[in-house]
Amino acid sequence: MSHTVSLKTEVRDVAAVRAACQRLGLAEPVQGTVRLFSGQVTGLAVQLPDWLYPIVCDTTSGHVKYDNFNGRWGPQQPLDRFLPAFAVCKANREAKRG
Repeated sequence: MSHTVSLKTEVRDVAAVRAACQRLGLAEPVQGTVRLFSGQVTGLAVQLPDWLYPIVCDTTSGHVKYDNFNGRWGPQQPLDRFLPAFAVCKANREAKRG
């Protein structure tokens, strides 16, 4: 019998974003308005390795906005590493709260 799990990660915790960046050896995220190919977005910008544009975490909505042009402007793997790292950092923070 197969078991399917579906998870939706909402990125709302600024401290957990910072901790995930530190865990992955990324530059400190920067709050502000940045340009993606499709226009400007505001949030917490994280520069992933080999990506032309940063990912932008809107901690109000929980959404992550990015433009990697189906891998042409950045490979999927750094994003696939960032989101679980964020989830682990968030879980650790919540566990410490008790």
